[in-house]
Amino acid sequence: MEENQKKEQQFLISYISELTNCSKKTGPVLARFSLESGSPELRFGQSNNLIDDNVFNVKNSQLFKLGPAESLCISEASEANEEKSYSRGISIQFRNEEESRAFHCAFEQWKKEVVVQESALINGVVSTSKSKFDDKIEASSAKMYFHYYGQLLHQQNMLQDFVRTGTYYSAVIENRVDFIGRVVVDVGAGSGILSLFAAQAGAKHVYAIEASEMADYARRLIAGNPILSEKITVIKGKVEDVELPEKADILISEPMGTLLVNERMLESYVIARDRFLVQNGKMFPGVGRIHMAPFSDEYLYMEIANKATFWQQQNYFGVDLTPLHGSAYQGYFSQPVVDAFDSRLLVAPAVSHVINFTSVKEEDLYEIDIPLRFFSAVSTRIHGLACWFDVLFNGSTVQRWLTTAPGAPTTHWYQLRCVLPQPLYVMPGQEITGRLHLVAHKAQSYTIYLTLSALVGDMLQTSYVKLDLKEPYYRMSQPQAYSAAQDQQPNQLLQSQDMQFPSRDEDGSILMEPLSPNPELHSL
Repeated sequence: MEENQKKEQQFLISYISELTNCSKKTGPVLARFSLESGSPELRFGQSNNLIDDNVFNVKNSQLFKLGPAESLCISEASEANEEKSYSRGISIQFRNEEESRAFHCAFEQWKKEVVVQESALINGVVSTSKSKFDDKIEASSAKMYFHYYGQLLHQQNMLQDFVRTGTYYSAVIENRVDFIGRVVVDVGAGSGILSLFAAQAGAKHVYAIEASEMADYARRLIAGNPILSEKITVIKGKVEDVELPEKADILISEPMGTLLVNERMLESYVIARDRFLVQNGKMFPGVGRIHMAPFSDEYLYMEIANKATFWQQQNYFGVDLTPLHGSAYQGYFSQPVVDAFDSRLLVAPAVSHVINFTSVKEEDLYEIDIPLRFFSAVSTRIHGLACWFDVLFNGSTVQRWLTTAPGAPTTHWYQLRCVLPQPLYVMPGQEITGRLHLVAHKAQSYTIYLTLSALVGDMLQTSYVKLDLKEPYYRMSQPQAYSAAQDQQPNQLLQSQDMQFPSRDEDGSILMEPLSPNPELHSL
């Protein structure tokens, strides 16, 4: 212990100020980490006069970065109650950003000293072990992801999606009763726009958590709205890692990706729920639904199939390219198509898969298995499965849906279609069965396995495709013209069937199978 008591680390601070009296600033100040009391502590004082009034137990304190050279240190009052309270806080102003980084690094190192002493972490202490996010996601994918969302041009693209932004605004403002006087956590805050909406609705305080460099822009945007900025604290970090001084009454987030689940941010939303939300707290949004229906689109099918014709050349500068034609053909069909399409392309009413964000487990999102069963409304060729999603803001006053359905106002998500390499032939009223199987991978997306089957006479035709949701084909063209023969009633086909249908696994081949005399073997 004597050896530990000699350990200390000092920093010179420009000034500090108590949160209870921000106008009173003390400085310059010496900040010293030490083990004088037997456990890591942080003392503030002028020169060597490090008074006891400014002592923080590192084990029970949190350090938040408010700006390049400004931080907030909060001390926990007591561990006696299950709900933690924080008795005091000090705003710390450093001389420059480099000294701020060094101080934060030292704070984390002294946190590790607590772990060494206690051999375990307790509630409220930031874990210094590898993040759960880092365990699930490849470093290269995370780097690209946070770089992308750290750029203003991409935030602008989302802000200019007026269906998305306007629906969030309406959902919040029309449900002020859910926000007035409440603590809100904005998960993946981005530009901070949702935090500002929550503050407008009367939130007591909003914690805006953002892991990318966009956190710095969010601080500037929020500071530029001074009436609201007093209620908002921007915290740069991942929801898996950061600690908050209090629980949230409401979580608000925009965690949806293509097909609802792309980018795997829903998992972070669920983790934030488990870590920060009070029991029976609200989530905006609280429910998501993936809608699926078979479609017929000869134009799209031929467009994709014809891309591989390049590899059919037998004398390309004296080289025969045909050995790679099959691989190229499968490669083009492995890309989900993102575009806006006419709902008259759907050949059967949609079915839905519901994800309740308030109760789903994080692990449930690692693998999603959806049995499919449809009945064709027309005689046609089925070229694949069309998908879209919607989310529900279940406010106490007004319920709002944000939808990406075909025929609805277009969003930046558009719709998604999985195109089969081998179309299926169907007649009116014919049953179509299959499975949509989504498996999460470390590139923050999913591998999609789609199987569809239908009867032709006494033969069972089955088509299968494997796609990577991470690598879509962004077509985003205007809907094509359609013949009168395929003119359907779109509203009827967009309505979801409330059906559950057990399905068997496929071996991945494209085949025509003889019909078994046992009726139970017909369905998949």
